[in-house]
Amino acid sequence: MEPLGRPGLHHWRESTITNADLNDRGGVFFAAIEMTRMPMILTDPNLPDNPIVFCNKAFLDLTGYEEGEVLGRNCRFLQGAQTDRGQVAELREAIARNGSIALEILNYRRDGSPFWNAVFIGPVYDTDGKLLYFFASQLDVTRRRNTEQSFRQAQKMESIGQLTAGLAHDFNNLLQVVNGNLELISTAKDPDRLARYVASAQSAAERGAKLTRQLLAFARKTRLEPRPTDLSHLVTDFSEMLESTLNKQADLHLSLRRGLPHVTVDPDQLEMALLNIVNNARDAMPNGGLITVSTSLLKLNGNAEAFDLEPGDYIVLEVADEGEGMDADVLERATEPFFTTKGVGQGTGLGLAMASGFLRQSGGRLDIQSKKGEGTSVRMIFPITGPATIEGKSEPKDKVEGTRGQSGTEHVLVVEDHDEVLSLAREILESAGYKVSTAISGEAALRLFEEIHPQDPVHLLFTDLVMPGGMNGLALVDAVCERDPSVSILMTTGYNEELVVNGPRKRATDVLSKPYRRSELLDRVRQALNRHGEDGPRRNPSDFGAAQA
Repeated sequence: MEPLGRPGLHHWRESTITNADLNDRGGVFFAAIEMTRMPMILTDPNLPDNPIVFCNKAFLDLTGYEEGEVLGRNCRFLQGAQTDRGQVAELREAIARNGSIALEILNYRRDGSPFWNAVFIGPVYDTDGKLLYFFASQLDVTRRRNTEQSFRQAQKMESIGQLTAGLAHDFNNLLQVVNGNLELISTAKDPDRLARYVASAQSAAERGAKLTRQLLAFARKTRLEPRPTDLSHLVTDFSEMLESTLNKQADLHLSLRRGLPHVTVDPDQLEMALLNIVNNARDAMPNGGLITVSTSLLKLNGNAEAFDLEPGDYIVLEVADEGEGMDADVLERATEPFFTTKGVGQGTGLGLAMASGFLRQSGGRLDIQSKKGEGTSVRMIFPITGPATIEGKSEPKDKVEGTRGQSGTEHVLVVEDHDEVLSLAREILESAGYKVSTAISGEAALRLFEEIHPQDPVHLLFTDLVMPGGMNGLALVDAVCERDPSVSILMTTGYNEELVVNGPRKRATDVLSKPYRRSELLDRVRQALNRHGEDGPRRNPSDFGAAQA
C-alpha cells in the first residue's frame, strides 16, 4: 500500500481498506492511526453529506469533542465566524472532483477557541479503483502562525521607527533653516540681507513640502492627475533637466523608441520619480560613467505573475548605470523608506520608495536588477492605454484656459480648523479683493451659510477636508450643495486627497494641496469661480428659505 501523506502522491489505488476494516478496530490499519499523534479522520463520500466515519484519539484531543459528537457529521462543524469562505470553497471543489488539497484554515474547538489547522485531504480507492473514503490528516499550527505574526509586527514597528527617525532628522534641519532665517529677518536692516534670509526660508519650506509629497507618493495617498502620455516624448522634453542635475558628473544617453503606445500617468509625478532614479544612478558612479535612459515595449504572459501584474502589453522606462551595483541584502531593502547607503545628509532614502509607491498607484510596478560591481537597472513598468492625441506633458484644459485673473470681488466662505492657516487664507483672499467669511468647523460653516446666504450669497466654498466634529469637508460640501447647487467648491487637504476624489459628489474633486502658495490659492479660487453655476441653477432666496424649512 502506497501511503498518502502529502500533496502530489498517488491515490491509494492498491489500498486494502474495506468496510470490514472500519469495523475491525483491532486491525493493523486502525492500530497504526490510533497510535499516531497526528489527528486523522475518514469521511465516506458514498453517504449523504460525506460524514465522518472514523476519527482517531489525536483528533478528539485536538478538537475537544467526544467520538459520539463527531461520527456521522460533516467536517463543517469545525468552521466558525472567521473561517475563510474562499478556503472552504477550495475544499469543497477539491472533494467534488475527487482530488487532494492541502491548506491552512482557521477552525474552532468544542469550547469555541480558534486554532490554525494545517489540513491535508485526499481520496482513498479500493483495488478496483472505486472511491471508498476521503482521508484527512491535521496539524495545529497556531503557535507557528502567531510567531510569524509577531515577527511581521516587529518588522512593521522597526519600519515605523526608521520612518519617524528619518522624518525627525530631515524636518528638524528644515525647521532650523526656517526659524533661523526668520530670527535674522526680525533684526535685519540691510535690504539685500533681508531678501537673502527670506529666500533661504522659502527654499527650506519648499524642500519640506517636497519631502511631504514624496511621503504621500510612497504611501500612495497623493492624488494623481493622470493623462495619456508618450513616455519617449516626455523623456525628450525632460532631458535638459536631467542633464542639469547630472552636472557633468556622468554622461547621459537616451535610447528612446518612437511610436510606442501611450500610458496613462501623472507626468509631474513621473518626472519626480525619474529624477530621483537618475540622481541615484549618478551617486552610484562617484568616478563618472554612463547613464542610459531608454523606453521599450514589454509583453508579459507567463511571467506576468513574477511582476504581480496582469498578462498583457506594457511600456518600460528604464534607467541603467555602470555604477557599483548592490548586493542581495541591499537590493532587498532598496525600496524601504529612509533606507539609504549614502552618507548622512546626502539623501533621505525616499527616492526609490516614492517611485515604487507612484508606480503601484499608477497600475504598474518598479523592477530593480543589480549585482555588486555590475551596475544597476531600474525599470518603471506601465500598462498600455492605447493611442491618444495628448503627448508629453501637455497641460490640462482648465490649467491653460481656466484662469482669467487672480483678483475678484465675490463672496468666499473659508472653512479651516487651524487658526493660523485660516488667518493666512483670509488675508490672501481679502488682499485680492474678495469678500471673506470664515468658520472653524463644518457645523459652524453650515450655520453661517444658512444665516447669511439668502441676503449675502456665497459664491465659493473653500473648505478643508479633515476637520474635527461630526461634519468633515465632504459632508459640508453635500449639505451646502443641497441648499444651493450653484455654489462653487474648492477643497484643500494636506493628507489624503483620495477621499476627495472618491467622495460622494463628483464636483468635490477640485482640490488644492497643502502647503499652497499665494499665487496657487488665487489661481484655483479664480478657476473655481469661473465655473460658478455650472453644476446647477442658482436658487431664489425664497427657494433657499423653503429648503431650510
